[in-house]
Amino acid sequence: MVRAGMSKLNNMKNIAIVGASGAVGREMMLCLEQRGFPLGRLRLLASARSKGREFDFRGEKIVVEELTEDSFSGVDIALFSAGGGISREFAPHAVRAGALVIDNSSAFRGDPDVPLVVPEINADALQDLARGIIANPNCTTIVTLMALAPLHRAFGLRSLVAASYQAVSGSGARGIAELKDQTKATVTGEDLRTDLYPVPIVSNVIPLIGPVEDNGYTQEEMKMEREGSKILGLPGLRASVTCVRVPVYRSHSVAVSASFEREPDVETARKVLADAPGVALKDDPANAIFPTPLDTTNGDDCLVGRLRRDHVLDNGLAFWVVGDQVRKGAALNAVQIAEHLLK
Repeated sequence: MVRAGMSKLNNMKNIAIVGASGAVGREMMLCLEQRGFPLGRLRLLASARSKGREFDFRGEKIVVEELTEDSFSGVDIALFSAGGGISREFAPHAVRAGALVIDNSSAFRGDPDVPLVVPEINADALQDLARGIIANPNCTTIVTLMALAPLHRAFGLRSLVAASYQAVSGSGARGIAELKDQTKATVTGEDLRTDLYPVPIVSNVIPLIGPVEDNGYTQEEMKMEREGSKILGLPGLRASVTCVRVPVYRSHSVAVSASFEREPDVETARKVLADAPGVALKDDPANAIFPTPLDTTNGDDCLVGRLRRDHVLDNGLAFWVVGDQVRKGAALNAVQIAEHLLK
């Protein structure tokens, strides 16, 4: 069932960003500006401590307002990026005020009545907006599925094994600050202080991201299976994932080995990926050409390389995919959803 009042979005102009002072909120502003989104009014909402801050947008300064239950009058689409607790508390107020909510947190991703959307993959899910809320998937899930979804359409995905290499900006400003501080301490010979992470991140990797569930996997690792299943429409999807924090400032990388129903031909897979929207091939390892985090930082596309047959999995294909988790993994994906609502 399409939510009543959907037709008003043909002339949608007013946007609110909840969590506007955070990294993803600021990136949402940048995406709206760079993509020429048809805005009438942009409202920036955040906590009381950010109230009064000013941000430049299209040559004007916009003042951050304190988020309250009454913040959404006249808003057509509310982009949320302020954490699950804020989303659960304030998204219903936005919906009651007549706004459609695009939420970047995990609050509604598992709700069967809330579409979980990557526009290049399952934009058709936007036909059912009965709750008035659309969920943005986890950033690592988005980056992985940008490459995996077109291969699924070609060969029929059955299961996957993956290891992610996740940048410290995935932990927010504190992660960036901790890596910077520890890098400086390494140069000056000072003791390494840890605050956010359990062990130093500089010159190190941390094979644990998020709380551990009873099955031994972290919540971050289980998102790939749960969210991938919902986005791809594969209730039986199986995934074994290890999520690793690495000393990189921005952009997540994922090594994937996937098993398919039909035998995957590497050259066919190359063509499928080359033709997929939002994906670009960078794959000539003989000449040291492959994607790295620096290649995708501040970019829209996810880059795929190291494409080859997997020697262990039945009908297996292995590849390496990299994407900017702040941009395509969060802010850009939300803005693209908003763009689809205008069509």
